[in-house]
Amino acid sequence: MLDYAALSALAAVVRQGSFERAAAALGVTPSAVSQRVRALEERVGVVLVLRGQPCLPTEAGAQLCAHVERVRLLEGEVAGLLPSLAGAGQDGPMTLRVAVNADSLGTWFMPAAAAYARDTGALLDFVLDAEEHTAGRLRGGEVLAAVTADPEPVQGCRTRPLGALRYVAAASPGGLRAWFPDGPTPGALAAAPVLRFDRRDALQARWAREVAGLDLAAPTHWLPSTRGFVDACLAGLGWGLHPVALVEGHLAAGRLVELAPGHRLDVPLHWQFARIGARALADLTRAVVAAARASLVAP
Repeated sequence: MLDYAALSALAAVVRQGSFERAAAALGVTPSAVSQRVRALEERVGVVLVLRGQPCLPTEAGAQLCAHVERVRLLEGEVAGLLPSLAGAGQDGPMTLRVAVNADSLGTWFMPAAAAYARDTGALLDFVLDAEEHTAGRLRGGEVLAAVTADPEPVQGCRTRPLGALRYVAAASPGGLRAWFPDGPTPGALAAAPVLRFDRRDALQARWAREVAGLDLAAPTHWLPSTRGFVDACLAGLGWGLHPVALVEGHLAAGRLVELAPGHRLDVPLHWQFARIGARALADLTRAVVAAARASLVAP
């Protein structure tokens, strides 16, 4: 049986970033927090916290912190029936850990997060990952909900279709003239510098395959930033795919130009969330679905 006082101390250290702030939040001494965490590490046989400024969880520590958040969700359900238990033993507002792809976070998701936090007083802990991989974060217990491209529900989760995030391939006018004088031909796409978010970003390759039948292998700039993609294209660093919502103004003003007008790429997205803690996650789900309905392309 796990020691939940020790687990709460661990979660507080990770959330607050130090043993001293965790002690203040829990109303105990830093020595007591340290003893509880050390005892838990001895019990499980692994280091759970990397001491530093701030303190960071190890992989095992992150898993235990996720377990604590699930317990808090369940306690929140009970507190709805027994209001006298509300807030008992907690070190602050509830924090929900969610996985979101960077392009969603940079376009439509933030209004949902703000509405949820404003209405509930809860906090959010964002984990950024590609939409093809966020479901894995949910499957591994690292997060409680995720924006994902995977429509198949993770075990113990519900799923809601959100719509599609639409992308457009664009470059600066100078880049278009230099790299694509005859349009996005296979030869031009093979030679033109392309932007990619990271080594798992396959959007540009998927678009090139659909438009030109090409397995894209081009000079690549690696740029892990949604806004940075736009800035890089404006500066003439390379071409890339952007959420339409971010570049509509630049396209209208001629600062960016579509490589192949009419050939846009839709990425269907889904919202998956744990079945536990139905009340807290239902509030977040309503906010996410409303924001998606206002911004995404209908499925």
